Amino acid sequence: MVNECAVPKKIIKGGKEVMVCDETRSRLLPVLQDIQDKKGYISDKNMQEVADMFGIHPVEVFSVITFYSFLSEKKKGKHIIRVSNCVSNVMAGSEKIVKEFEKVLMIEIGQTTKDGEFTLERTSCIGMCNEAPAIMVDDKLIGKVTPQRVKKIIQEQKQ
Repeated sequence: MVNECAVPKKIIKGGKEVMVCDETRSRLLPVLQDIQDKKGYISDKNMQEVADMFGIHPVEVFSVITFYSFLSEKKKGKHIIRVSNCVSNVMAGSEKIVKEFEKVLMIEIGQTTKDGEFTLERTSCIGMCNEAPAIMVDDKLIGKVTPQRVKKIIQEQKQ
């Protein structure tokens, strides 16, 4: 991987020369998003490579990955179904939507189907409170979801 410093500064850390960047934190997220887009997840090896690239500890990279729900250190399904759990969605019945997805996909929230097609997750607000209950399938937002629409949503993804 190429070092991402615009203005590099070298320091000695633990007897080793390390490059430090003032803009490290601003470039870290785009680099992780790029890896996620290409591989679908960020492996331990990728975390170490990114940490080395930025001259930071791997746990700092891991903390960013685990903070943002759209980044993952685990391989997920081909299609990721995220059900919003913000207050307006819960009040509009998002738990019924979760239960229907679990029933149809035969998995629990947080799991991936055995064929690797679908991962089901809860997520915080996706900006669709006026369309609650709302979900996100991959990068597509779907509002006013009913339990009756769940099977159709899944079938559309399989095509």
